[in-house]
Amino acid sequence: MKAAVVTKANGPFELLDREIPTPGPGWVRVKVEACGVCHSDLFIKAGAYPGIVLPRIPGHEIAGRIDVVGDRVTAWKAGDRVGVGWHGGHCFQCEPCRRGLFINCVNAKVTGVSHDGGYAEYAVVPAESVARIPAGIDAVDAGPLLCAGVTTYNSLRNSGARPGQTVAIQGIGGLGHLAVQYAAKMGFRTIAISRGTDKAKLAAELGAHEYVDTALGSAADGLSKLGGADLVLATAPAAAAIADTIGGLKPRGKLLIVAAPFEPLSVNTMGLLSGKTIAGWPSGSAIDSEDTMAFSALTGVRPRVETFKLADAEQAFAHMMENKARFRAVLVP
Repeated sequence: MKAAVVTKANGPFELLDREIPTPGPGWVRVKVEACGVCHSDLFIKAGAYPGIVLPRIPGHEIAGRIDVVGDRVTAWKAGDRVGVGWHGGHCFQCEPCRRGLFINCVNAKVTGVSHDGGYAEYAVVPAESVARIPAGIDAVDAGPLLCAGVTTYNSLRNSGARPGQTVAIQGIGGLGHLAVQYAAKMGFRTIAISRGTDKAKLAAELGAHEYVDTALGSAADGLSKLGGADLVLATAPAAAAIADTIGGLKPRGKLLIVAAPFEPLSVNTMGLLSGKTIAGWPSGSAIDSEDTMAFSALTGVRPRVETFKLADAEQAFAHMMENKARFRAVLVP
């Protein structure tokens, strides 16, 4: 098979011929039809993710069909349409697993880090990391839903916000353009926060009811003029822009962060004494990805994507890193 491989830290993706892998007990082999390119793939390309061993095939937005199942796999069969996200498996033994919190498994595997991912024509993955792709969702759309999709959908549905309340989405990028759609489809009064008048039309197309242009003033002022937000979902990793939303939260409102900036977040704690909270949320396990795709199929939520051939993985990655992708880059073997 062909695979785009990271052979050395900070080196280019190398298109190599690899033996098609065989799944062991409890694993399945997926014939890859599409694999999204994610900003998190930077950690693999840089050889910087803790514990990573190079060479490694990245890719944690895998969509395709199972073609071989390993021993002891009974829930899946050849021909099943499946996807695999960031959460690449869990131990079933640790305390979080025993409580059903698989995403918090202390021995969790990461697709494309712990084992090879989807920048290839085939990928072998643990059976518990596999999610069913519903009819109506094609492989190219499924890829981003397994990362940006599950991250935003799962965080919103677990945020505590209720239909009819005001939810603001900070950023309209790879995560945010899906978050706006999910928030609107979930019945929230949805406010999009971004910079520039050109984003206002896009926000409306995605389903936003209001738009705050931070080129005209602070996010806090813009939100306050609209009555404040019960929840701000931070999807763009810019510390100053995220912190700027806190003043626009209602008392007991929540800032929920799903895209972490590298720099620290500076917060005036006096502003939190009305009961405001700041929290983060991980993406989700396979069943969360399955729920995400089912909801997307039901409501018409789809990512906006640009496709690239597997041989053009370096170009696709650069396109994404330079913020030129509108809004998700997807490799098609």
